[in-house]
Amino acid sequence: MWDSESESGAGRDYDNGVLSSNKHGVQTDRFEQRGKSWFVATDVPSDLLVQIGDFSFHLHKYPLLSRSGKMNRLIYDSREVDLSKVSMDEIPGGAEAFELAAKFCYGIAVDLTATNISGLRCAAEYLEMTEDLEEGNLIFKTEAFLSYVVLSSWRDSILVLKSCEKLSPWAENLQIVRRCSESIAWKACANPKGIRWQYTGKPMKVSSPSWNEMKDSSPSRSPVPPDWWYEDVSILRIDHFVRVITAIKVKGMRYELVGAAITHYATKTLPGLIKEGSTGSLGEEGSSSGSGGMVVSGNWKGGLHMIVSGNKDDQFSITQTRDQRMIIESLISIIPPQKDSVSCSFLLRLLRMANLLKVAPALVTELEKRVGMQFEQATLADLLIPCYSKTDTMYDVDLVQRLLEHFLIQEQMETESPGRQSMSEKHMYDGIQRSNNSNAKMRVARLVDSYLTEVSRDKNLSLTKFQVLAEALPESARSCDDGLYRAIDSYLKAHPTLSEHERKRLCRVMDCQKLSMDACMHAAQNERLPLRVVVQVLFSEQVKISNAIASNSVKETGDPHYQPLVQNRKTLLEGTPQSFQEGWAAAKKDINTLKFELETVKTKYLELQHEMENLQRQFDKGTKPKQQSAWTSGWKKLSKITKMNTMENNEVGGQNNVAQARKAPRRWRNSIS
Repeated sequence: MWDSESESGAGRDYDNGVLSSNKHGVQTDRFEQRGKSWFVATDVPSDLLVQIGDFSFHLHKYPLLSRSGKMNRLIYDSREVDLSKVSMDEIPGGAEAFELAAKFCYGIAVDLTATNISGLRCAAEYLEMTEDLEEGNLIFKTEAFLSYVVLSSWRDSILVLKSCEKLSPWAENLQIVRRCSESIAWKACANPKGIRWQYTGKPMKVSSPSWNEMKDSSPSRSPVPPDWWYEDVSILRIDHFVRVITAIKVKGMRYELVGAAITHYATKTLPGLIKEGSTGSLGEEGSSSGSGGMVVSGNWKGGLHMIVSGNKDDQFSITQTRDQRMIIESLISIIPPQKDSVSCSFLLRLLRMANLLKVAPALVTELEKRVGMQFEQATLADLLIPCYSKTDTMYDVDLVQRLLEHFLIQEQMETESPGRQSMSEKHMYDGIQRSNNSNAKMRVARLVDSYLTEVSRDKNLSLTKFQVLAEALPESARSCDDGLYRAIDSYLKAHPTLSEHERKRLCRVMDCQKLSMDACMHAAQNERLPLRVVVQVLFSEQVKISNAIASNSVKETGDPHYQPLVQNRKTLLEGTPQSFQEGWAAAKKDINTLKFELETVKTKYLELQHEMENLQRQFDKGTKPKQQSAWTSGWKKLSKITKMNTMENNEVGGQNNVAQARKAPRRWRNSIS
């Protein structure tokens, strides 16, 4: 695991980790093994058989009685007069630890290492090899080695803590786990610039070293990254890892480093979390409904990837399922409470496995709240969590609904959090907080719209669940409803049997005035939408065009009180989806076209008005009485005088003369005309 090195423990004189005893009654220098039996290499016949599991030790009573209080009680307190066989199956460390303890009793040199010291220390405690029996007994020497050699070394502390996994509860009671955890925590929190020991995560140099590097290849030459300790502590069992992380948090390490260490540990110990090619199953207690088992692939990239198998050999065993459940529960309990200590993607994947393995509901709720704290950082692939309960839906929509509710509650709490502050600080905080909350809600709105579009293809998704999730966010969270329109259209495609009332109810969650030009054009031709919705879309688009033309006209007149509808259009476009930007450009182009057409109509109108005025004058001129010339009026006066004279001359005459007098001027007048 580590390269050979000289650490802080080197240089101390502990006989190089070799224990020996000069006081013993049987002269020997070694043990001999024959199969699973151990014999002392001496001519003195053995008088005691110690049985430990399948192994048997043929020993002598005196060397053991002189150093072990446990052996004294077993032999002298026994009812048998001459006890020759003792069983010690419960000894910590097993046959290996007892072998070393027995060699120490015989005065044979014992090599102490980081891998055997914990077992030997626990065995010495079990055998009661105290100072009361003999000075410098095994308990004293193993304690000295632990305190002065092991705990001063990063490598040995890790190895000893790893070896304690099989020594419970002895290692816990003897404080070996606590002391090793504290030692590891202190070294992990040390300044990376002062680290001189070797660690597993040290990057290897790919290129050949230069002469200076070959001349001085000390670890201090290359900078030590802050995460240098992640790989080493990831080999520990989950309970010991929790002890180390707890001690590290007490020492004051930055929460983001602690969160990264937890993430690294989870990726190594939970194959179904991130690592590709690994599989995890439900086992007996976490099985989903169905006849066959369900194995969820670790190569999970957002969709529902499962391998359905009826062979139990392809599934994890119940024990492994429980181990993974315990790991997840322990990791949830030690995640730092700060918001960005771990990524939202990691939390969602952990939540996915927690639901799969049926983790305790209280811990699942706590994990959901943590996801809600940073829900705006989630991605669509992480939200597509399969539904493992006995429902017909493909994805767990209720889970996303709960996450969204936790997000809104958290946003509300952050808005109301500032308490005792000055007025200026409070106004400044309110402005920044309001902006951050608005941006977070807009990101969540786009995420929810994408999620609705994806899950709407599920034919078993009810209209109520779709509507509740779509209406969960406030109206101000969406500056454009194009994503919501796509989700509604996708739902209508997957559910063609909806009634007219249900379609109207579905479309009620959408605001037609927030649709872009492209969405309006698509909606106007969408046969799946109710007619009333199509009319609303067309009307809202007409109102938007009219408002745009009116605002342009007011702007061109140079009104000093005019203010643009959008103070910073660039800010608006950056916060809106691409479809809305394209719709804005198309709308502006249409507005310019309409303005040109309007000017053309105005010109034609003026021309027609001018022509109409000319025609009106000509008409008026044609209907007026004709003006007679002076010559014509003179002739008319002369005719009148002649007529009057004729009537006077012939007044007494008959009617014939009168008629002739009347006809003559008429014919004369007609001839003249």
